[in-house]
Amino acid sequence: MAVLFAVLWPLERTLDVLLALGRWLAMAALAVMVALILGQVFFRYILNDAPSWTEEGARFGMLWLTGLMAPLAYRQGGFVAIDMLGQALAPRLSQLLGLLLLGIALWVLIICVDRGLNNHVFSLAGRGDSPSLRVPLGIFGGENIRFLNSWAYASLATGFVLLLLVNVELMLRQIIIILGGGGRLKPLGSGDLTRAD
Repeated sequence: MAVLFAVLWPLERTLDVLLALGRWLAMAALAVMVALILGQVFFRYILNDAPSWTEEGARFGMLWLTGLMAPLAYRQGGFVAIDMLGQALAPRLSQLLGLLLLGIALWVLIICVDRGLNNHVFSLAGRGDSPSLRVPLGIFGGENIRFLNSWAYASLATGFVLLLLVNVELMLRQIIIILGGGGRLKPLGSGDLTRAD
């Protein structure tokens, strides 16, 4: 049990920091996304000419918003769950079923991390340039740099890596609960997450 807590404690602390940072970055991405969409609506309907890059910029913000918030929602139990079977089983069987499902999720997430990195970020499509987004260095006298597609695809890989780490944390917690040490675990839910209960 001591070994499990020795592995769990630094993982929890690391995820606390990463997910808190991700939450702030996701809020910034949401703000940028909303501003771009409102700007696009304004320019399209008031001036009858919207910049071509606003839609792609909003999509870029949405991808990063999703990649950064999904692990936090997963950690706090914010995903929709069908738990009728778990509730119908005896507590020990329900705990073992939970561990089995987390093991299946781990397998899927390992595949997703591989696909996210090798089939998207480091692929031919990832090496391409964005059609309309550019880093506006021209306003400082430099040359505008096109956004790489891999910058958007990196949101997928980042989200899956964070989901994988959260899944490992949840598996360790489930093993500790099965072994009877659940009373020593700190709660993960923050209380401010709307649940689907």
